[in-house]
Amino acid sequence: MRNSIKISTYTLLALLLLTGCQNKKAKQLVDMVIANASVIHLETGKIEIQDIYINGGRISALATAGSETNYNAETTVDASGKYVLPGFWDNHTHLRGGDSLIANNKNFLNLFIANGITTIRDAGGDLTSSVMEWKQEIADGNLVGPTIFTSGPKIDGPGATWAGSLEVENEHDITAALDSLEKLNVDFVKLYDSRISGEDYLQTIKEAEARKLITSGHMPFTVTLDETVDAGIDAIEHLYYIMKGCASNEVKITQKLKNKEIGFWQAMPALMDNYADSTAQNTFQKLKEQNVFVVPTLHIGKTLSYLDEVDHSNDVYLKYMGEGIIKTYKGRIDRALNATEKTRTDRKELDTFFGQLSKSLNDAGVSLLAGSDSGAYNSYTYPGVSLHEELKVMVENGIPPLEALRTSAPNGSKFLGKSANSGSIAEGKVADLVLLDANPLEAIENTKKIHAVLKGNMLFTKDQLTALLNTSEIN
Repeated sequence: MRNSIKISTYTLLALLLLTGCQNKKAKQLVDMVIANASVIHLETGKIEIQDIYINGGRISALATAGSETNYNAETTVDASGKYVLPGFWDNHTHLRGGDSLIANNKNFLNLFIANGITTIRDAGGDLTSSVMEWKQEIADGNLVGPTIFTSGPKIDGPGATWAGSLEVENEHDITAALDSLEKLNVDFVKLYDSRISGEDYLQTIKEAEARKLITSGHMPFTVTLDETVDAGIDAIEHLYYIMKGCASNEVKITQKLKNKEIGFWQAMPALMDNYADSTAQNTFQKLKEQNVFVVPTLHIGKTLSYLDEVDHSNDVYLKYMGEGIIKTYKGRIDRALNATEKTRTDRKELDTFFGQLSKSLNDAGVSLLAGSDSGAYNSYTYPGVSLHEELKVMVENGIPPLEALRTSAPNGSKFLGKSANSGSIAEGKVADLVLLDANPLEAIENTKKIHAVLKGNMLFTKDQLTALLNTSEIN
């Protein structure tokens, strides 16, 4: 009897040990761990010291720094004292300028990565074939550059200002234009306002929305902002059109535009002078309820408003542009230098007003998108670094750093319906990350203090980022 109990005890111990071994999982090997990072969770503003495990270009897990996990990493990146946040999104850029500027535009891809920008939204141009090639090569890991979301060519009216635009003047044209964009598999539809009629503009939005296509754009002044929002637009590019919707005389000004009594720029002072807080609050509420995003593009507004005063001849980024791009700056420069004193003053007053308007929109809970509007023709608004300037101008106008940062990756991913995949630091998300030497919540200028950039499974150290810039210089 005593021997039987003894055998049973040994058997039980053996079974317990075997079960324990079976339950203890073998550690999973992953590509990389970013250890001891001060992770900024932009959705909450909370900073946690964490280890970020990455495999196959995605975040496998987040863990309290130094804690035991089921992961072993082939490479360890010590991020002690570094602040980590999602790679920046520039939500309004342009890849354009014709075949002669293809190489220059491709060169911009390095500038984006060197500035921690891991995603861009290309808001219409005339290099669609090249952009689509770059987009795929980047996705395949065969080209260094940000993830590209593109509208392809813009939609406008007959005699459109921008080369490559799809020109519409009836419902048949609208259908054909949207068919072609769907065939191109664009990420959103961009509308422009230089020649399109108000009727065709609204109809284009309605048909695009019926096809479940994301829409963004300018707005012809021959329609009201309410009409545009009611048609279903998803984002308004620039603040001219928001200002129009905040003016008590919007309907009157719209009719004058329809009658061709005044032009776009002549309408500006009248609209700004008739800004009404009650009208504005109703407009903000409607934008918020309809989930319409707004892209302020403050930095380019400031840059263009002061072309008559600021000497850009020694700008560091000119060496990355090349003569072809620099030549495209001439039109805006000449217009600024040849403008009347009143026009120059009006433009500067409008710039100041737009800064205040952006803060009012943010205070009201309207979703903003940080976008630089960088690219050919937009004088001295340089790809890459201009996104940091946009965030800086937002903060200068009273938007808190945390909320300004949300206008980049978090809001950009939400606008394009990609937030399940990107825009924050969480398990399963794409591992597009930027490591900073200082806390951007304390000073927004710290977004420029880049220690390293992770684009999926490609890590760029500070030295490698400097090398990217050096190889981007155009003689």
